[in-house]
Amino acid sequence: MYSKFGQFINGQWQQAEKNETYDVINPATEEIIGKASKASSVDVQKALKSAKKGLEIWKNTLPWQRSYIIRKIADLIREKKNILAKWLTLEVGKPLLEGIGEVGSSADIFEWNAEETKRIFGQTVQSRFQDTRVEIYYQPVGVVAALIPWNFPILLAARKISTALAAGCSVICKPDVIAPGGVMELMNICKEAGLPDGVVNLLSGDPAEISNELLESDIIKKISITGSTRVGKLILKKAADKVQRVTMELSGHSPFIVCEDVNINNVADIAIATKFRNNGQVCISPNRFYIQEKRKDEFVQVFMDKAKKLKIGNGLDEGVQIGPLSTAKRLEEVEKLVETTKKEGAKVLMGGKRPSGFNKGYFYEPTVFDNVKDNFTIMREEPFGPLVPILTFKTFDEVIDRANNNDLGLCSYLYTNSMDQAHRGSELLESGVVAINTGAVAVAEAPFGGIKQTGYGREGGSMAIKDYLNTKYTHMGLKI
Repeated sequence: MYSKFGQFINGQWQQAEKNETYDVINPATEEIIGKASKASSVDVQKALKSAKKGLEIWKNTLPWQRSYIIRKIADLIREKKNILAKWLTLEVGKPLLEGIGEVGSSADIFEWNAEETKRIFGQTVQSRFQDTRVEIYYQPVGVVAALIPWNFPILLAARKISTALAAGCSVICKPDVIAPGGVMELMNICKEAGLPDGVVNLLSGDPAEISNELLESDIIKKISITGSTRVGKLILKKAADKVQRVTMELSGHSPFIVCEDVNINNVADIAIATKFRNNGQVCISPNRFYIQEKRKDEFVQVFMDKAKKLKIGNGLDEGVQIGPLSTAKRLEEVEKLVETTKKEGAKVLMGGKRPSGFNKGYFYEPTVFDNVKDNFTIMREEPFGPLVPILTFKTFDEVIDRANNNDLGLCSYLYTNSMDQAHRGSELLESGVVAINTGAVAVAEAPFGGIKQTGYGREGGSMAIKDYLNTKYTHMGLKI
């Protein structure tokens, strides 16, 4: 499966300098998909030189030409959607239709940034002096290290790569060892679209070793990371040594607030779709369910009735809606959190175990807890799995305070037919993203990112490109 790939450096696939590999596991079958190339220090240095050379070519490529190539990448992603989606199912475990959705969103992001390439606007400021002019314009920040997680590898690679390309930067991307194949396929698409050699490079292998060496280099000027808060803090400390720019989208722990004036059936549909996408292994997955007291029993019953109908299995099989967790380690962590939640006093209403009928695979049932309190471990730690703790609230102001009582602030969900509560919730919820009466959050045209210990910087929308640009101010005298 990986023999046609390797390390993508200077526009070519090449084997790692030491010819080392690592196993990639299918989480649905626990079988080895193949052996992927493992980079050494020599490979990292080659990639750095390649990206430095690529930067000189790309930053001097005219914006309309850059835009044409980036748009071509979007078109090719759509053409090859089935190939890319299959990688997501094999490596991550998500159902094939979910993978196709991720690929479509990835193409949208490239298309959006193709247009942003043409809209890097400067500014002229009225000077206080008669014979000078004040000009502000933007230049690419330089070589970007894009550190890509496993749960949405193609989508998150698209966010980082397309924005960097739009700004005129070159990129070295590092996919996670769990899911390198889809990102590798994306490298071929970039080359086919006409991207010059060296502009995009890929290093596959040990995350810590590769990241550390990239961050130690004077060539890297910016890092974009999506990952855990723990890893983000390590990256930030490392980047401080070189004063490298950093965009971080880290852990989330999203509240899902259901007020008493809503259509419970409609809200339950949204809750099912957002909670169990990628089996809960999503940074914006709703993890803390606050239901207003009068509607709690109704919501729980409708939600469970719908969750029980979800088909669990291998994402390649027809009709499957929930695939496996990503790794044996992730499965063990989910099982441990379930046991901890039970010991702390919660009652399991459904699930709470591995599903019957599976001899292989890291599967776990959708699990609903009752009698949960705000101080439980599951309310403080991101579960990253199909776990649903149910709590109740009396008043709107009370639930806002409880929802905000967390160190993480990526996304919040609020369901109400009160315009007053909708507007106040939008303003008061402490997160970078607020979804009101919808489950759609991550779209190409809107800025995505968090606050507090979820990080800073934005991906998507017209703001994102500024994180890949240096601002230059020139005060120009007309004569001397």
